[in-house]
Amino acid sequence: MSRGSGAGFDRHITIFKYAFKAAKSVNLTSISVRGADSVVVVTQKKVPDKLIDPASVTNVHKVTRGIGLLTTGILGDARSLLQKARSEAAEFRFKYGYEIPVEFLARILADQAQVYTQHAYMRPLGVISTLIGIDEERGPQLFKVDPAGYFVGYKATATGPKEQEAINFLEKKVKPDAALTSDQTVQLAITALQNVLAEDLKASDMEIGLAEGEGVFRVLSDEEVDTHIVAISEQD
Repeated sequence: MSRGSGAGFDRHITIFKYAFKAAKSVNLTSISVRGADSVVVVTQKKVPDKLIDPASVTNVHKVTRGIGLLTTGILGDARSLLQKARSEAAEFRFKYGYEIPVEFLARILADQAQVYTQHAYMRPLGVISTLIGIDEERGPQLFKVDPAGYFVGYKATATGPKEQEAINFLEKKVKPDAALTSDQTVQLAITALQNVLAEDLKASDMEIGLAEGEGVFRVLSDEEVDTHIVAISEQD
């Protein structure tokens, strides 16, 4: 502990624990699941003001044709991170002639985040990012990058205030040898989110990004989300 911590502030140069708190302060829980031939991210959608156009509020972004980025945290920091991801992806495509691998992009974002923890004049971004995509050699890919610069691949993961509850749920549902189809992957993620929030969510309460097929990432429409919600209710 630093000598000044008792005075209500820290004297440490490398403080990034507040970035984690900031990322979770938006009170949005997100679920990500990797299937046999697809990978999905599902997050809550909250519009803070009735006068705001809901179409302008999003945390699910397209980085390239095949890579999606889910940001959980401060919106301004998320836009900066998205711009960095798109710039690095475009530069990689221009230099090497093919799309940047998901893991390599996650590593770049993690390296930047780690550098931000080293210098007093740099503020770590209050964003936890989840990257998904279909790799030509490795298939569906799911990586999460935190503000400290740590990143790792997952079969399924969660972010937000209900993170631990969601991970406990996913550990029971995601089997090592399970070969989930695209629909099963999406429905498992929705079910996990509804379970940890203990409420029935409507299509307008969620954002869902899906990477499948020939490596194409897209955001599902409300009609598609409704179809999955109906399918889940019929299973029950």
